[in-house]
Formats: sequence, structure tokens, C-alpha cells
Amino acid sequence: MPQIRVNAVDLNYDLSGPSGAPVLALSNSLGTTLAMWDGVAAHLRGRYRILRYDTRGHGASATRDAETRIEDLAADLLGLLDALGIAQAHLAGLSLGGMTVQAAAIAAPERVLSLTLMATAAFMPSAQTWGERAATVRAQGTAAIVEATLGRWFTPAFRDAAPAALAPIREAFIACDRAGYARACEAIGAMDLRPRLGRIAAPTLVIAGREDPATPPAMAEEICAGIPQAEMVLLPRAAHLLAVEHPEATAAHLGAFLDRHRGPVAATGAVPLEAGLANRKAVLGAAHVERSLAAAGRFAGPWQDFITRTAWGEVWGDPRLPWKTRSLVTLALMVALGREEEFKLHIRPALANGVDLDELQALLLQTAIYAGVPAANGAFRWVRDTLGEDADTAS
Repeated sequence: MPQIRVNAVDLNYDLSGPSGAPVLALSNSLGTTLAMWDGVAAHLRGRYRILRYDTRGHGASATRDAETRIEDLAADLLGLLDALGIAQAHLAGLSLGGMTVQAAAIAAPERVLSLTLMATAAFMPSAQTWGERAATVRAQGTAAIVEATLGRWFTPAFRDAAPAALAPIREAFIACDRAGYARACEAIGAMDLRPRLGRIAAPTLVIAGREDPATPPAMAEEICAGIPQAEMVLLPRAAHLLAVEHPEATAAHLGAFLDRHRGPVAATGAVPLEAGLANRKAVLGAAHVERSLAAAGRFAGPWQDFITRTAWGEVWGDPRLPWKTRSLVTLALMVALGREEEFKLHIRPALANGVDLDELQALLLQTAIYAGVPAANGAFRWVRDTLGEDADTAS
């Protein structure tokens, strides 16, 4: 993933989605990386241009082992938007990320289209407690506190039922830079945004987990009381890292809120080649696209330019239909037209765009009615050819 130097720190980021869509910037929690948003982003792909980044000292972003305040982390986010040429964005963050976007909305209210605060607080007592945690991690690393942390982050039912989902979260936490984690702890301990919450002018959604011991619902209510345009959602059977434990529900609430504050979106036109190329790589994968471009040669080069600008820039870049819908439409058309190669090309991208195997199965059953049994029969075989045994993970 690319990096941009902001405030003397190299920040790792990922920006993908239709070139004509509003930008949604997502800020990660303490001890995680931008990958914590994978499940949520899958449900919003193609409707918003999604910017994810690793907070300084986390993931692939550099650490600056100097005094750090929440305002510094907010300045990192605003600086990243500046560097990418993004004048305004919808901001969302969880835990530390929620604190970061609060501070950003206070510092630059004109930049914020809407604000979503998940499992977070405006004040987290006490500075001594956070200082002690920072000292522990500096001395022993994050592995010393990983079990206690995961116990707060997820409900017991989720920990028992989804070990595969926990594994990468655990690995990222243990890999977190000691100094980066400690500086973030100190920033939380010194933070008190409560007196300035009234400066937040953007429509605000606060999402809390009913079973969150780290930032319980009372902290969400305190935020709502301080922000003039705040509304609150309480997720049942959810602890702290609710975007990982309940990505579909989180994305549903976030998406509905964003759509209400999205404003009219026009069809795209005259899209630069670079924008179409970014959309094409985001959907089909950079390796496939690079192979196609390299193999085009002089004769087919103009064709690659045309489909990149038109199909991927103007059509897939039009945010009025989310990428999940476009994937379903594309697969249905390829079944009806008998285009095996193109159908197989779009199966895995469809799954990445939020189509699950049950929905894919239902789509193919419907094509049997409208495109014919032989066409659907072939499509079921093409899915098996592409996914192998993974095709049987549908419920």
C-alpha cells in the first residue's frame, strides 16, 4: 500500500472506490490496523470512496516517539486528506479512531460532511491508568496485555465461535510497535474533548456496543449530550470492536446514516484514465490489470484505454449503484450471454464487493428462469471451477 509523509510521519493508507463518490475516511482503534475495517468496507464498496489508514505507530505507519496528543492524531488525518486533495469527507472512527475524528471535527468543522463515532469516548479516565499501560507495553510489548485486551474487545460468544476472525486481530495487536502503542495510550490519558463537543457542527452518529466494558454506552450518551446533531445506536450482543464482531450490522447503520447526508450524486463523465485504472484495479486486482495492460501491445492498447476510461472510469465510477449491485448485474448478464471467461473473472471480485455465496446461489437460480436452465447449469459449473471447495461454504 502507498505511504504519504504527514507531520513528519509516514502514514500507510488505502484509497479505493468510485472516482465520483463522496469520500469516507475510516480511523482505526488502538492496537489494530486499517484491516479492522475489512468487513465494514466490503458492504460499502462502490457506493463511497473509502480511505483507510494506519494511525501513526500502528501497522505499516511509522512511529514518532515523541509526546503525542489526540490533536496530533487529528492533524495526521487532516494532513492526509490535504495530501490526497480531499477537501471534505465523511469521517468515522472506532475507539482511538473515534477520538481522532472527534478532534478533527472540532479543529476543522468545515472539512467534515458527517461524523460517525463507534465504541469511543470524549474522556477516558484516568491518566495514571493509561500511563501504567503505556509503561507495561514499553517494557514487555503488547503481547503482555493481549489476552486481557481481547477479553474486552469481543463477547465470549464471538471469541468461541469465530477464532479465525480473531487470529489476524491478535497478530496485528502483538505486532504493534511498543512506542507507537504507548504514545497513543498517553494521548488517550491526556484527552478531554467534552468541553469542545459543542463545536462539532456535522451530523453525528454514535454507535455503542451494549456489552462493551471498555467504552460502555454511558460514554456514548455523554458524547450525544454534547454534540447538537448527534443520534445514537446501541448494538446488541456487541462488545468493543463491534466493526469486527458485527461488520454487517455496523455497515448497515453507517451506510444508512451516510446515505441520509450524502446529497445528490450525478453520473460521471470524462473520467481521467488514472481514475478508471484505480477502479479497475480495486475490483479485479492490480495483478490481473497489469497483466492485461502488458499483454495488450500496440494494436490492443487503444482498446485497453477505452475500457479503462469508459467501463471502469465512467460506469464503475458512477456511485449511484454500489459495486455489490454492479457485480450481481454483471454476473447475471454473463450467464445470460454465456460468457464463461468474463463470468469467472468477476466471481471473486463479486465476493470482495459484498456478495455472499448464498446470494450468488440465489442469483444463479433466478437466471435459470429468465436465461434458461442450460445457462444456469453452466454457471454453477463455472463457480465450482473458480472457487473449488470454497463454493460449499454457503449456508
